[in-house]
Amino acid sequence: MTQHIRIRTRLAAVAVLGVAAMSLAACTGSSPGGSANGDGGAAAIDSAAVIAPADPGGGWDQTARAFAQTLSDESLVSSAPVTNIGGAGGTVGLASLATETDPNTLMITGSVMVGAVETNASDVRIEEMTPIAKLTEEPLVVVVPKDSPYDTIEDFVDAWAEEGAAMAITGGSAGGIDHILAAQLLIGAGVEAADVPDTLNYIANSGGGEALTLLLGGQVQAGISGVGEFAQQVEAGELKALAVSSDEPAELLPDAPTLTDEGIDLVVTNWRGLIAPGGISDDEKTALEELVTAAHDSESWTSILETNGWTDAFLIGDEFSSFLEGDIATTQETLKTIGLIE
Repeated sequence: MTQHIRIRTRLAAVAVLGVAAMSLAACTGSSPGGSANGDGGAAAIDSAAVIAPADPGGGWDQTARAFAQTLSDESLVSSAPVTNIGGAGGTVGLASLATETDPNTLMITGSVMVGAVETNASDVRIEEMTPIAKLTEEPLVVVVPKDSPYDTIEDFVDAWAEEGAAMAITGGSAGGIDHILAAQLLIGAGVEAADVPDTLNYIANSGGGEALTLLLGGQVQAGISGVGEFAQQVEAGELKALAVSSDEPAELLPDAPTLTDEGIDLVVTNWRGLIAPGGISDDEKTALEELVTAAHDSESWTSILETNGWTDAFLIGDEFSSFLEGDIATTQETLKTIGLIE
């Protein structure tokens, strides 16, 4: 490789402490259907709605259904229906959450939505919602079709930097973590940041199924997504995993080298968590935090993490608020650097 990447980015692990957290704290206004009891303490939640802000089949959908399953399996609630509201990197779902009157509604959020809010100039921002918890982190994987001429990430990135837009790459929503990793790989290979928008032929999709169709159909040269979305096809020999973006090998793809193993000093993880409608009361927020904590501590959730190869990255309350504030700031800076926002 003519030039190695010397940028180490942890978009999913930035924590900015102090006043920043307060800007993400829940408002104290009342909401209909709340869970607070008469003496001001948090009461148990009977049922909770879970929103996956994406079409079925992708990482957000998997996380939403896994979390709802945990709530039900552990009898933490009487029901936990899941609703898919896809579109625009999760910002359609975010807009829906902003109008939600049931305080016991939890929506999956994460790195992709943080970027999509910026690139879509969303009228509704994550900061306006109530942060509840960070749940997981997952490494990304760069894959190519089985008949691709590229067997290493070094060979692929060198060819990509030379051919530019002639090579198409698919991943999640524009401005999301997949898109950011693609841009950083090009910059590390010697492409000027200002030239990335013209060099990077990035085809955004709303779910892992769409990306897989493009890859298997030979319509794109490579794909980037969470390891869970491509692991099965890699194991079946339909795709080749060139590298994963974590510090250590991914549990679901133990034979795939890390970017750092291949001389590319770049670490990026995709985090997912839960937010609730903005404006819920302190008691309603506390009740949701207690519910989510109980789910996280359960055997069911531990088993799900292991099965899906997700890293436990649990943060609750103010700690998650601080993390989210920092991740938003870091993502804004990165998207400006690579020319996706002004």
